[in-house]
Amino acid sequence: MRSHFLTLRVRPAGIRARRLAQAAATAQGGLWDGVLPEITLLAEWPEDAEAPTDYWLSNLPADTPPAELVRLAKIRWRIEHDYRELKHGLGLDHFEGRSWNGWHHHVTLVTAAHAFLTEQRLAPKADTADSPSTRPSTPSRTC
Repeated sequence: MRSHFLTLRVRPAGIRARRLAQAAATAQGGLWDGVLPEITLLAEWPEDAEAPTDYWLSNLPADTPPAELVRLAKIRWRIEHDYRELKHGLGLDHFEGRSWNGWHHHVTLVTAAHAFLTEQRLAPKADTADSPSTRPSTPSRTC
């Protein structure tokens, strides 16, 4: 996935932005001077598009690298992908019981399976087992 991105420092307009800035200034014990704070505008402009297609506003510090802003803006894709895997691949939506304990056990097992699969996917593919889930366990000592 590739695209072009642009970051600009802007001052948001509108009643909601003004109310939020005023509330933040008075919460810090000061008076609001009427100047809206600068925030970062991130715009995505794909190569084949005639104009930018997506926009995000961020109140992260001004020195946040653009790559980090893009990563955070696009993390929604990863979350949706994981949810789809939980639901369809691991059976999160297959529970048909009626008790809270049963549902809780089901969701816990699905989450543990997802954590294991994610860890396996991210583990290095070397001859040595660097993965915590595949490392041989050390025998416990008994006295």
